[in-house]
Amino acid sequence: MRHKVAAIMLFGALGVLVLASGVAHAEEDNVEASIFTQGETPGEYHVDTETLHGTLGEDGRSFGLHPLHHAPSGISLTGAAFGIGNYYRVFTTNQRYDDLRELPVETSLESPDTVRVHWPATEDQPFALTGVYRWVAPDTLDIETIVEAEADLPGFDVFLASYLSAAFPASSAYAETEEDEAGFISAEQEEGVWQVFPRDAEALAMVEDGRWEIPPHPVDWVVRPDFAEALIYRRAEDSELIVAMMAPPQDCFALFTPERGEAHYSMYLSLFGRTIEAGESASTTVRVIVDTLDEDALLERYQDFLDEHSE
Repeated sequence: MRHKVAAIMLFGALGVLVLASGVAHAEEDNVEASIFTQGETPGEYHVDTETLHGTLGEDGRSFGLHPLHHAPSGISLTGAAFGIGNYYRVFTTNQRYDDLRELPVETSLESPDTVRVHWPATEDQPFALTGVYRWVAPDTLDIETIVEAEADLPGFDVFLASYLSAAFPASSAYAETEEDEAGFISAEQEEGVWQVFPRDAEALAMVEDGRWEIPPHPVDWVVRPDFAEALIYRRAEDSELIVAMMAPPQDCFALFTPERGEAHYSMYLSLFGRTIEAGESASTTVRVIVDTLDEDALLERYQDFLDEHSE
């Protein structure tokens, strides 16, 4: 079973660096190799894990990792618009807040492997939201989401999105099957355009409480089986390369995705799904993995993630 990954990276003529907990250190020269480096515009950070190359943020906005390329295969992971691991919609019961991608965001480079993005609370948005992007291996990114409530937030919902390129035509969610077992179920066209895999009946009631009827861009979700774990992925055609998103199931109440071939090539997680009271803070972590894996290996990586975040 694959557990916390140690990878060897080269950094110029400094020799061999050991990547531990996502940060590469030159042991002899005491120099850190940066995965994130400041870009040309405010809030822009270039990414180089040697496996993945791309950009996080642009011109004071947060769009996730966009563009992003997989160096070993040469596959472009993202399409024309938004990227992987981007904060999108935020809801409470029957309430939709501004699209976070349209709001200015405060950013900071916390360490060579970590960038923090932050939306402060406002009169219209009674909560502060922080995202911490931290590389834990060349193919593995953890995104910690922290919310600080200034008012009661019933049914609080952070909708975290990933948009891929056309090389990744369909999503598969780990869900309950007709045989009362668990397996990966793909989002096929005959099931409907926009599909949701809720955690349970209570989670589905939140999805259907009216929040998705609020413009702009309301969505009518087709209900699929309950998810068995908060785990969803897309695979490049004719390849073992996948992009997977995963979360602790207690902190994620639904998985969403469009049908195979739909032009967003997207997948989404709804996080929290409970009342966060005024003065309370809450946090959770989503892991994104980009690697050549079969489904059994992906399940092992998911279990490793759960083990790490239960410590």
